[in-house]
Amino acid sequence: MTADSPKSDPARDDEDVFRERFRVLLEDVADGFYETDLKGEFRFFNNALCRIFGYTAEEIRGRNYREFMDAENALYAYTMFNRLYESGQIPEGIIWKIIRKDGEERILEISVSLIVDRQGRKTGFQGVARDVTRKIADQQELETSQKRSHDLYRASRQAERRYRAFLEFLPDPVFVFNLDGTVSYLNPAFERVFGWKLTELEGRRIPFVPEAEKEHTRQGIKKLLAEKVLHGFETRRLTKDGRLLDIVVDGAVFYDEDDRPAGQVITLRDVTARKRAEQTNQALFRIAQALHRYAQLEPMLAYITRQVQQLIRVDGAMVILIDEKAGEFYIPVAAYEDRETGSKMQEIRFPMDKGVAGQVYRTGRPLIVPDTSQSPYFYGEVDKQAQFHHKNMLDVPLRVQDRMIGVLCAVNKKESAFGDADVDLLSAVANLVALPIENARINEALQRTYDNVKGLNRAKEQVIHHLSHELKTPLSVLSASLGLLEKRLAPDSSGDRDRRIMARARRNLQRLLDMQYEIGDMLREQDYRAHGMLSFLLDACRDMLVTLAETEPGSTRLPREIQEIIDREFGKADLPRVEITLDRMVGQYLKEIEPRFAHRRIKLEARLEPVPPVWLPVEVMQKIVEGLVKNAIENTPDRGRVTVVVGNGEKGPVFEVKDRGVGITKEKQRLIFNHYFAAGEPLTYATRAPYDFNAGGKGFDLLRMTIFSERYGFDTRMISRRCRHIPSDADLCPGDIDKCEYCRSRADCEASGGTRMQIRFRTGKP
Repeated sequence: MTADSPKSDPARDDEDVFRERFRVLLEDVADGFYETDLKGEFRFFNNALCRIFGYTAEEIRGRNYREFMDAENALYAYTMFNRLYESGQIPEGIIWKIIRKDGEERILEISVSLIVDRQGRKTGFQGVARDVTRKIADQQELETSQKRSHDLYRASRQAERRYRAFLEFLPDPVFVFNLDGTVSYLNPAFERVFGWKLTELEGRRIPFVPEAEKEHTRQGIKKLLAEKVLHGFETRRLTKDGRLLDIVVDGAVFYDEDDRPAGQVITLRDVTARKRAEQTNQALFRIAQALHRYAQLEPMLAYITRQVQQLIRVDGAMVILIDEKAGEFYIPVAAYEDRETGSKMQEIRFPMDKGVAGQVYRTGRPLIVPDTSQSPYFYGEVDKQAQFHHKNMLDVPLRVQDRMIGVLCAVNKKESAFGDADVDLLSAVANLVALPIENARINEALQRTYDNVKGLNRAKEQVIHHLSHELKTPLSVLSASLGLLEKRLAPDSSGDRDRRIMARARRNLQRLLDMQYEIGDMLREQDYRAHGMLSFLLDACRDMLVTLAETEPGSTRLPREIQEIIDREFGKADLPRVEITLDRMVGQYLKEIEPRFAHRRIKLEARLEPVPPVWLPVEVMQKIVEGLVKNAIENTPDRGRVTVVVGNGEKGPVFEVKDRGVGITKEKQRLIFNHYFAAGEPLTYATRAPYDFNAGGKGFDLLRMTIFSERYGFDTRMISRRCRHIPSDADLCPGDIDKCEYCRSRADCEASGGTRMQIRFRTGKP
């Protein structure tokens, strides 16, 4: 340099270098960068804008932006620019439609800001235009933008500040990693979407990778480092407040001045809403298509709960329906990852004013319980009965027109916590399935009514068959006994009185035989006359009275004899009530009757908690205990288990006997407490001893229970599930788990069926 040479200005030289580099960057990025004057006429733009518009630079320069769109979009664009000019507030999410030179419409995502000179005067507008017409084009533009950004990093560290300012225009979250994986930069979109600020994360790793995504993320990083770029990598990330987002990742490695890797720049696109909408639509469509295949309620509910499990990613789901007559909620179907828990939930009923379901029923609105231990609505008795811990739950109402029929419930969310998106999804499912559920309930109620009529007819025939069968043996014995008596009576010693007695015995025996034959006629649907049968019964009663009178002439024992027969089976109505400590009394009586079934390989478990005393005759309580235990053992195969429980219920002490045996079909459950009806088939138990498997009986045990409940004011309840391997009454259980072809262990047998009989007492002296 000579003395006459002009001195160079280093600051101006650096600015010129940067301008040149920034101009090159703007010329090469995929997004269109533009500047207009206040009238909207283009005065500066990059090549990307020309490509998006489909015009050359000469064809765009000096023209107004409104010339490239229809009247509607032109008016919208003018309104946005004018609003920005007047208020200074930058609009977000501006979407324009432009018309290219070749006539094709393109959709642009526009960002815009005011240009203000050094004197503070507003001189125009500038911004970025992104073509979002196609996803592929968008990805290519992003890749180009990232590549040029990396070139800017290599070209000069001095451009970093303005490069970051440029990134702030991008609507998607962008962050820059150092080589050690710590954060050096976050753009405002990242703060808006994920909640963390740069001041919180700079120099640290971002704690937003879920445990389930860590291995997948490691594979993505490995691919990025190997290929230097990463496109369309789908994963999930946590926000600061714990929400889980579906994310598409694009990234690239950038370099320093010496062309060495300096870090990674990553762009994240939040596709949660789009994916959730797609999943919801697909799920609702799939459920709607499948519902018509389920005519019966339980299979339909099983399908619905399985779908809810998968859609919301929860441990369990259930449909809770309303029993208006009983004023209770009940759970016909529950789907849990643990099948045993699902089975236990199906046996639970609870009052309609209790629990989260009760609150949803009262308000008619969905309810999220993030922590059941902190919720005033959670009803812990359900957990106690199911032996399961519900940590969190979401309940939404099931409505049919203006009436609630129940609640759809999802429990124990596996990832993050229940949110508004889950409420929307579960509510959509509930709205879709409520009417089919109600229709299925109505259809099943009609079918039950029809089946009940058929069942009553079959029960009548079965009772008659039972009585006929029961009459055969005693009639044969009586006939033979009378023959022996007649032979032993000396002919010369038989007076008129003895002959009358023998004749009367023979006559009544013949009448019993005639009745047995008439029962056989009834079973064969042959005709018989009610008048003849009634006459026979009246004659039999008359002869019985005469016989008793002749046994002890002048005696008044006849009423007592009849009363003793009734009391022997059903208990005396005037027995004194005493205070009974239920847990102690049941424990003692179980020890007394245990030898009666010692020949059976049955495991008897007793869980007896202290409860308030009840007031009953001791004899009645003993018959209740023995009757229920006897029925349970007779319906449980060898190596099976029977559980006897005494505990506290809602209104007082509860006595419960639960077997894991064959169970009772639904048809017989409707009849068993209201008719003289045995649970088994008559021919299967006639020759067996009490407590033998399938020993059965005359049905008195359960009939007596109904009479006792009416007399002494306690409630009876039965829940039974027929063994799925022997679904009909004609199917037989081998009576030993070791001999069952379907069961390999006791657990297999216990999971297949069983019966729970429950007696619920009221406290206090009557």
